[in-house]
Parts: sequence; C-alpha cells; structure tokens
Amino acid sequence: MTEKKIIEKYKTKADDIEADILITGGVGNIRKYEVAVPRFTQATSALIDDVRDDLITEVQITSKEILDPKVIDDLKKKFKAKAEIILTKKISTISQQTKNIIIGHLIRKMLGLGDIEFILGDSWIEEIVINTSGEPLRIYHKKYGWLETNLFVTDENQIQNYANIIARRVGRQITTLNPLLDAQLVTGDRANAILYPISTKGNTITIRKFARDPWTVTDFIKNKTASSYIMALIWIATQYELNVLISGGTASGKTSFLNICMPFIPPNQRIVSIEDTRELQLPSFLYWCPMVTRLPNPEGKGEIRMLDLLVNSLRMRPDRIVLGEIRRKIDAEVLFEAMHTGHAIFGTVHANSIQETLQRLINPPIEVAENLLQAVDLNAVMFRDRRTGVRKLSQLGEFIGNEEAGKSHITANLLFRYKPTTDSFIQHNVPIKLYEELSRHTGLSQSEIEKDIKDKEMILNWLVKHDTRDVESVGKVMKEYYVDSNVVIKTASKNENPEKIIKL
Repeated sequence: MTEKKIIEKYKTKADDIEADILITGGVGNIRKYEVAVPRFTQATSALIDDVRDDLITEVQITSKEILDPKVIDDLKKKFKAKAEIILTKKISTISQQTKNIIIGHLIRKMLGLGDIEFILGDSWIEEIVINTSGEPLRIYHKKYGWLETNLFVTDENQIQNYANIIARRVGRQITTLNPLLDAQLVTGDRANAILYPISTKGNTITIRKFARDPWTVTDFIKNKTASSYIMALIWIATQYELNVLISGGTASGKTSFLNICMPFIPPNQRIVSIEDTRELQLPSFLYWCPMVTRLPNPEGKGEIRMLDLLVNSLRMRPDRIVLGEIRRKIDAEVLFEAMHTGHAIFGTVHANSIQETLQRLINPPIEVAENLLQAVDLNAVMFRDRRTGVRKLSQLGEFIGNEEAGKSHITANLLFRYKPTTDSFIQHNVPIKLYEELSRHTGLSQSEIEKDIKDKEMILNWLVKHDTRDVESVGKVMKEYYVDSNVVIKTASKNENPEKIIKL
C-alpha cells in the first residue's frame, strides 16, 4: 500500500472551535476528506456525559424554543453559560481552552448535528451526504469533487434524530407515515431526508450548502468561466431590460451565473425573484423582493407553487422578474406572456445547448408556442466538465424569428462558444437581434452600442485586476456606474483603486 499524502490542509470552525481539514491521497489512493476533530480520553468522555446529564436537568427548554429557528443562537448561549458553571464546579482547575472544547462538543451533540457541524462550517463544501450508518459521510468539494470523509454516524436512530432536529427547526415532521422531508434551514442550507424502508439501505440525509461567499462576475472572469467581453454584452442587455435565459445541466452553475448578473440591474428598478429554495444573494443596494415556494403540510394543505408566486408577482409592479427554474408548461406560458407584456425576465432551464434549449421549450413537458420564444433576447449555456469538475459558459446566442410559408419559425444564432483546446471563447457570429433590440430600446447607433460594451469590458477587467470580488463591493461599483458612469469609467481608465468608488 502506498503512503498517504496530505494534498491540502486548512481550518474550519464550528461553535467557536477550530478543526483541521486534511485532503489526503497519493498514487494508488483515492482522495479523502478528513476532519481532525478533538478526541477525548475515557475519563474526559465520562465527564462530558456527567455535564450533559446536568444540562438536561438544569436548562429548561420550552416547546417554542425547540420549534423556533430564530432562538437557536440564544439557546446555545444559555447552554454555554450553564455548562461553564457546571464544569468549573466539577473541576476548578480546568483551563479555559479545555472548557471551550468540551462546551463546543456538547453544543454540537445536543443542539446540532455533532461533528458534521465542522463540515457545515467549511466554505469549500457544496453538498453533504449521509447515506446510511454503515458508510462514511461523503461531501462534494468545490475543488476536489466527491470525497469520502472519515466521519460516520453511529446508528440509524442517530440519523433519524438528525432528521428530526432539521424538521423541528422548520416546523415540520418526518415520521414513518411521512418519511420524506425537504426543508430550508435558517442558514439557507437545503436539507432532504428519506427514512427507511423508503430508502432501502437505511435513513439518508442530503444537505446542499448555501454559499456564504457567493461568486461574482470578477470570479467568473478571473477563473475563465466567461470572458470580460461576454459579460459586458450581458451587462448591456441587462441594463436595457432585455430577456435572458440561462441553460445548463444539473450543477452546471446556472444559478451562480444568474446571481452574478443581478448587480447589472439598475438600482431604481424593482426585482421580484421566485425560487424553490433561496439561492440568490444580491447586493443590498438593489430593490429586491425574494420569494420561495412552499410544500404542503402533512394534511396536504398550504402549498404555494411557483405558478402562484409568478401570477402574484405580476400584480407587484416588478421591473424585473427572476425565475429560479422553468419546469412546467403552465409556468412557462405565464413567464413568456410576462415577457410579451413588457416585463424584463431572467430565468433558468435544463438544457445543454442553445439548440437543445429551443427544443426543450417547444416540446413536452414545457411545450410553449414557438412564436413566444421571440421574446428571448439572449441565451447563455453553462456546462460542467465531469472529469475535472470545472464549470464554464459553453455558448452564448440569441433566438431569431423567421417567416417560412407564413409561419413563424425560431432559429438559434450562436454568438460565442467555448473552445476547450485553447481554453478561450471564440466568436461565431455577429449579434443581429441583440443590436436591433438595444438600438430600439436606447436610440443608440451600433457604434455607440459597441463603445458602451467596450467601456463595460474595461470596468470589468479593472475589477479583476484589483481583485474586487465580494458581492457588496462589486454591487457598489455598479450602483455608482448608474449614478454617474463617467466617474467610474474615468477611474477605471486611470487604473485607480476601486475603493475610491466603493467609499463614495
């Protein structure tokens, strides 16, 4: 057997306690994700059990506190304060560091998901999967893809207990009668649980983590996910209220791409977003009303569908409607009608190319009338390389309407595509409809439009050069651009520090 090597080492934190994360592997070894959690001697474990029993007796928790997700932090503070007193009484000479480690362990075990909390605190993790008690936990790492961990859940009852903790935090139940749970946690993370025997191996939990530090346009350009010119093209389309669809397969980066486009929207316009799970994170300057769907309760009541929110949003005087995903015919029909009535729309759909997007929209199960697709101005297609896990913009195109034998027919005009051999984006065709629509909306000539795109490209390259990448900073630059574009263009052309704009 070959020697195990440490490929990368970094720290994560849960309840103020740090733990080392080791990515291990080597020749002949599959890479593994190891959490170096604190290990306790038999005597310390006995002490922890004593303290836990005392806490259960002395700290009274009301049913409201158990069910209210907003009081979890207060509950942790209450436990921490009481645990400190109990530990000091039992061992007066105990150090503060040891005390913190023990208290953190107790809080994770009693109010959280045990050592899994360390993984939840790791910003590199996208997905956490408990398949059954007989298997190690697995995670999806942004850098290394799927990895096996060194953590196990002791038994099936413990997995069900974790599922119950998650369910209680969202006012739901998971039982043998109702063995399926789909819940969004207070942190924004999404949890799905399925109990045995529906999950035949054993109880299973899948947690999709909400990005604490989301991607921005700076990251996409820097990582070569898209080029600065392409993003400038999407910026001008967004600024002047054109309709954009984002396509791609599962986990290809559709929502991330959607999110990075949102700061391009002018700050004086009302945005209504509709999602199954809250994933968008927009800068605070935007006038944004986020809405999410809701599943029915165990009695089958209280369901709020995407269609309900979409129809309702049209009565909210939105300037922009952002739809998480187009899945059904009735949702698509309402959405395309909204486009035709003058609402600017951003939406996502599962498809792997521009041509496939067209076919998916006009055929079952979505099956919208082909002539409605003329309202779509741009279609961006994302893809994920399954071998490397790298996500890229693979195509950017537009939908063109043609008349054939008196019947409207939609074709795709491919503008840009990604070329893997050179890791670059090449232009296929010149925009036709895009320039026409921009000219109609703005009164600008083609040369003026091209100059505007070049200015935007320069600003984006300037942000990349200075590594201005967090959501609020990028958003502030965009806001100031709409306040006085000349100031931002002048500052960027002189290559001055973006902080000069951000601090305005």
